[in-house]
Amino acid sequence: MAVYNTASDSANTAVRAFLTKVGEYYLGHSFNTGSGKGKALWLQIRDQDFDSSCAYCGEKHDKLQIEHVLMFNRTEYGLHHPGNTIPCCKACNKRERLEDKTYCNWVQHLERVCEARGEINSFAKRKNMILANFKKHNYPELNTNEKHAIGVIANSLYENIKTESDKSLELYKRLDEAFVR
Repeated sequence: MAVYNTASDSANTAVRAFLTKVGEYYLGHSFNTGSGKGKALWLQIRDQDFDSSCAYCGEKHDKLQIEHVLMFNRTEYGLHHPGNTIPCCKACNKRERLEDKTYCNWVQHLERVCEARGEINSFAKRKNMILANFKKHNYPELNTNEKHAIGVIANSLYENIKTESDKSLELYKRLDEAFVR
């Protein structure tokens, strides 16, 4: 639960909702990982495809989180789609920032996890498992124009939600001044 909510939080949620709908468009059906077929598919990925182990460190865990390999945000445009979801332990579900303040991509993250654990020879195997998940679930290979279109919409949605939040506060202030005080 957030300690402090901002307009950026609601804007990011709107972007994730959009990326969920785009992922479902390519998938052809809902991918609600909390219930029904979506949950069953997620549990198959977690328990069978990845043997109840973190895709990055390889350790078995009781509480694995859903990790979007291609980040589920307005900069990397990862879709909420079975091919883009892998199990991840809490410790590995934190990507480092690069010098340019962007997050490292999933391959860089996997390599860093393997190096930090002294398991660099596990890198290729774990990378291939993640790549196999993309392929098994037919994650769409978006072309440059599709990525650009998703990016334009996601960034517009983000900015519009932030702007609406600011406008709502100003409207409230005017109403408060006119009718309450």
